[in-house]
Amino acid sequence: MNAVLEQISKIGIVPVVKIDNAADALPLAKALCAGGLPCAEVTFRTSAAAEAIKIMTDNFPSMCVGAGTVLNAEQVDAAVAAGAKFIVSPGLNPRTVKYCVEKNIPITPGTSSPSDIEQAIELGLDVVKFFPAEQSGGLAKIKAMAAPYVNMKFMPTGGVNAKNLTSYLDFPKIIACGGSWMVNKDMIAAKDWDGITALTKEAVSTMLGFKLLHVGVNNASEEVAAAESAKFATLLGENVKVGNSSMFVGSLIEMMKNPGRGTHGHICIQTNYLDRAIYHLEKRGFAFDESSFKYNDKGELTVAYLKDEIAGFAVHFNQK
Repeated sequence: MNAVLEQISKIGIVPVVKIDNAADALPLAKALCAGGLPCAEVTFRTSAAAEAIKIMTDNFPSMCVGAGTVLNAEQVDAAVAAGAKFIVSPGLNPRTVKYCVEKNIPITPGTSSPSDIEQAIELGLDVVKFFPAEQSGGLAKIKAMAAPYVNMKFMPTGGVNAKNLTSYLDFPKIIACGGSWMVNKDMIAAKDWDGITALTKEAVSTMLGFKLLHVGVNNASEEVAAAESAKFATLLGENVKVGNSSMFVGSLIEMMKNPGRGTHGHICIQTNYLDRAIYHLEKRGFAFDESSFKYNDKGELTVAYLKDEIAGFAVHFNQK
């Protein structure tokens, strides 16, 4: 997969924005980045699109900004000249796709049928947009089409929102979802940048789905762990399950038989998508201890610890 599309896959959500006034581009980019989505697909449905892309990319060079609703080679050139890193089109125009492929410009054309997928494969693509997603059959249609086309991945857009976002992203053939619910045109017109930031944060939170699984407590010895576990068991009305290195009181408390990671112990947090969680947390300034990474038999990352403790606790994230 192209490096830009790999980045989009880690971000997980592509805000699709329509900008009528180029002056709105800078505060909108700030709002999206502050909310945790350093990405935007600026639709070429207005005369301000190219200038808006240039403003975003000039001021936020690390932001992944692309052009949407691109219909021909001339618009491709205008978008790329403005700084667009990827191109999105509502349908599959072979001429436009060939033009992008020849110039090594990432493009995800709109598809909604097996015939579209076969054209995309013939043109050398391995990622396509699925549009309009909900109106074209939604996740069920994507799964049906993905079955015979095992190497194709999808980016659904159209009708994706906070309620169905994770249903789409749970399917491994989907690299990201495009959506405008956090950047709707009324909020942009009202210049409600704080509101956009809040909805963007909420979208990222919904996607990552952080959930506290348990707290691990370090103990000086197995005898101390057993005594303290008994107290928690009585407190919570739970049983104690003894393992090799620890004792679990229900599912919330893990009592370590001997001191383990962390000064006081560890905190385990579950996430819907561990790879995406790592990307977003690193953007927030946290570092991970790669020596702590654990993988399943499919080579998928399942456990990752932060490099530094928080309040004396090691913190690790588990794949749901």
